[in-house]
Amino acid sequence: MNFDENKTYPQKIICLTEESVETLYLLGKEDLIGGVSAFVKRPVEAQKLPKVSFFTSSNYKKIIAQKPDLVLGHSDIQKDIARDLIELGLNVFIANHRSIEEILQYIHMLSNLVGQREKGDALIKTLMAKINEAQEFAKSLQNKPKVYFEEWDEPLISGIKWVSELITLCGGIDTHISSSQGVLAKDRFTSHEEIIKHNPDIIFGCWCGKKVNIDSIKERSGYQEISAVKNNRVFELAPEIFLQPGPAPIIDGIDILMDYFKRYDQQRGA
Repeated sequence: MNFDENKTYPQKIICLTEESVETLYLLGKEDLIGGVSAFVKRPVEAQKLPKVSFFTSSNYKKIIAQKPDLVLGHSDIQKDIARDLIELGLNVFIANHRSIEEILQYIHMLSNLVGQREKGDALIKTLMAKINEAQEFAKSLQNKPKVYFEEWDEPLISGIKWVSELITLCGGIDTHISSSQGVLAKDRFTSHEEIIKHNPDIIFGCWCGKKVNIDSIKERSGYQEISAVKNNRVFELAPEIFLQPGPAPIIDGIDILMDYFKRYDQQRGA
């Protein structure tokens, strides 16, 4: 029996979520991707790849037809998909990273998995430079905004850990920083009363899978007394940037947050 060194690394990968897709493109290994989530938006080229999955369901026949030697997914929400694919004889890896540090660890792991250690190290170095830029920017703010990040509206779910960390890195004060530490979505449930009590200066809506209704947020009972509503600082953020635990929230998310916080600082200082 001979060992084929050319097959040391995966030859065909199915990506059930977005972060693995963007990471593989940045590592120059997009040729390995045999199928992606229907929600994939980054990079634009990835939208042309075969759609084999939603976040909570997958087309097993399409996945098997690609003959992948690895399936990548994310979070406990995909545990049933993972179980089914394992029963069908596929190799499955479900990551469960929730913090910025864990995002970097994931990129390191994936770059090693596809034989691109040097490119992975270079990508991490680039991301670290962006993180350091955010920290320096935060020091320049004279007025640090209190920020409520809403991931879902019914039920109300506040921001996940890496989003909370991004807000803090860029000089904001996350009103729900304690609940962001929760592993499960239910750990981050909040209430209108709690949001009103925190009186955020900025509200970011970032609803996964549907467009944010800014007016509906402003019209909620009691919200007219919230600083963010009174000063027209309720904004929508792109979920494909902020709700995927990969390069996107660092590469682009930091710039977006710094821009909002800079404008807030200038308005308060005027």
